[in-house]
Amino acid sequence: MSAKEVKSAYAQAGVNIDVKMSAVSSIKEMVASTKTINVIGGIGAFGGLYKVPEGKNMVLVSSTDGVGTKLKVAAAMKKHDTVGQDIVNHCVNDILVQGARPLFFMDYVGTAKVDPAQFKGIVSGLCKACRENHMALLGGETAEMPGLYPAGEYDLVGTIVGCVRREDIITGKSIRAGDVMIGFPSGGLQTNGFSLARRVIFDLCQYSWKDKLPGTNQTFGDALLAVHRSFLRPVAKLLDRKIKISGMAHITGGGFPDNIPRVLPKAVNAEIDRASWTVPTIFKFIQNQGKVDRDEMYRVFNMGIGYVVILPKNQLEKATNILKAQHQPYSVIGVIRKGTGIVTYKN
Repeated sequence: MSAKEVKSAYAQAGVNIDVKMSAVSSIKEMVASTKTINVIGGIGAFGGLYKVPEGKNMVLVSSTDGVGTKLKVAAAMKKHDTVGQDIVNHCVNDILVQGARPLFFMDYVGTAKVDPAQFKGIVSGLCKACRENHMALLGGETAEMPGLYPAGEYDLVGTIVGCVRREDIITGKSIRAGDVMIGFPSGGLQTNGFSLARRVIFDLCQYSWKDKLPGTNQTFGDALLAVHRSFLRPVAKLLDRKIKISGMAHITGGGFPDNIPRVLPKAVNAEIDRASWTVPTIFKFIQNQGKVDRDEMYRVFNMGIGYVVILPKNQLEKATNILKAQHQPYSVIGVIRKGTGIVTYKN
């Protein structure tokens, strides 16, 4: 056996540097497809370079999040491109709440052993979402840590940086009693509540991801892996058309009662009319089969509403006309009333 054929001590310990570097090299073309005008240099440097946006009073806005245990479903299905889209879109929505547009994205993948096909699937999803949100995938980190992650599984985390003019930052401070709330439909669970969803579907009910969700033509796997939508396009259109937006909320972990109050002044409540939209079947299944209290469902899950825009009532007609022209589905889901900074329910 030649010296080159001898397996390295590191590889014998579970980390193959050559496989990792080959996997990273294979995704360079995909990453390059996300390059925007302000990107300087290419993939592979110690740091990603990005030209500071021009303009007066520009403020950078950043956020970090992870996909969570939705990755357990992706691993079981051996389908990894959608979770890449999930983390990008999730982070886009988080900074969008403050009126920020995305500039660039950074990812982190931690795994027991780099699987080139799995890694390529993840990155293809990251790149697809970055292109759709008009931002660059500027760099990332891939770490092999045998013994920390189960075989075949991984963690996926992302960081986004965007920008907004200081005078255009949306804080929620202008929300007043009488304002109305518009809700945009989610694609499914988005990236929250999967520990409870998996327990009910797979442990209590003993379904597999291949089984059909009762009352639909969709498998549980497809229902659970539905992509976390980006709401950049409809919100940007409202902002570009000078709609006065009082506040916005991304409905993630904590559902309605924990996310909407993050932008509410203490003198008002958000009254949600739960009869104003149709709750998707997957949530009804989890609630009924898991015997989950209704109010807890609205705290764990988005229940079919992925993003909330709050605006003065006199802006509603113009806003809905813009959304209709964009073929963006929406529901008027409630009103702002005098209160103490909490969410209440009408139905």
